[in-house]
Formats: sequence, structure tokens, C-alpha cells
Amino acid sequence: MEGKKKGKNKLLIFSVLVLAGVLVSTLFPVHGEAEIYDTVVRLHVLANSDSEEDQQLKLKVRDEIIGIITPAVSECDSQEAAIAAIGSVMNEIEQKALQTVKDNGYDYDISVTVGREYYPTKDYESCSFPEGEYVSLKVCIGDAEGQNWWCCLFPPLCLSAASEQAKIDNEEAFIQAGLTSEQYRIITDTDDTKYKVRFKILETLQGLFE
Repeated sequence: MEGKKKGKNKLLIFSVLVLAGVLVSTLFPVHGEAEIYDTVVRLHVLANSDSEEDQQLKLKVRDEIIGIITPAVSECDSQEAAIAAIGSVMNEIEQKALQTVKDNGYDYDISVTVGREYYPTKDYESCSFPEGEYVSLKVCIGDAEGQNWWCCLFPPLCLSAASEQAKIDNEEAFIQAGLTSEQYRIITDTDDTKYKVRFKILETLQGLFE
């Protein structure tokens, strides 16, 4: 009798463990969700200061940069290709930014670099990117002590509208860039409990690896 009871307890424990494993597998990023960090290229523009004039100048520089990069990465199908395309127009970006600064009556220096950079969680019109390190085009205006401006250069979401068609186009762009539909849901369906948990786990894991 005692043996049967122990057997039932073992079976119960085993069943609970199996069920827990199934639940964890639906929540835990086990399908390469960390590739999100290695798929996109972000844009980071820092204003000279927080004065209204410097913040307006930042937006003008941003617009000029996006105008150069958007066509440059339009045919790219991977992060590597996008980085190469951005690298090919780096001088043009710097010169255009300097000219924009000058045309608006300032003499600030411009620094343009590409590298890995830490980003906090950031919500866009149709996506929410987890915090962590991303490849980033960083543009510093003058002292670069003002508020930041972020967007996603690749896939090119900087000019996306908050519409259903934009969401469809964005998903296609991310899948073309290497993400699966499931990985794309991590950054778009963050109101869904399952994806919200997986999003948070992804952030936590990224923090542990740093």
C-alpha cells in the first residue's frame, strides 16, 4: 500500500514537472528571441543641450539623416548589409548634419559613429523594443548633453505610420531581416500576457549577460 502511494506521488510530481516545463516553454525565450538584438540597427541622436533651440535643431538633423539612410538600407535584407550600407554613407551623413547645423546659425561639431550601445526599453508606434545592447548609429551634436531621440533604422521604421498596413509592412520587413513571426510578436504583442512575460524575460537575460 505504501509502495503504491509513493508511486502515485512520484507520478504526480512527474506530471507537475512536465506541465511546468510546457508552461515555461511557452513563455521562455527558447526560440532565438535574443536575435532581436542582432537583427536591428538603431538611430541615436543627441542634442547639444535641452534648450528649445537645440532640441529643434536635433530634429532637423534627424530628418536629414533619415532622408539619407532610408534609401540606403531599402534593399538590405540583413543587419550586416544594413551596417555596410550605413557605413557607405557615413561621410555624407556627417557633412549633411554639419551643413544643417551651419544653415541654422550654429557652429557645433558633429560626431557620427556606429557601434554597440545600451538602450532602455523603448516604445514606438507599433513596436516596443526590450532594453539591451543594439548596433547603433550615434550622432552627437555639439556637447551632446541634451535629450536623446531614438528610432529603428533597420528595418526602416523611423517614418512608419501607426496603421494596420504599417504593422503588416513592418512584420514583413522584420521577417525579411531574419526574425520569425514568433520573435516579431515579442516586440509587437506586448499587451498579450504570454508575450509580455517573454519580453520581460528577454530583458532580464540580456541584463545578466552584460
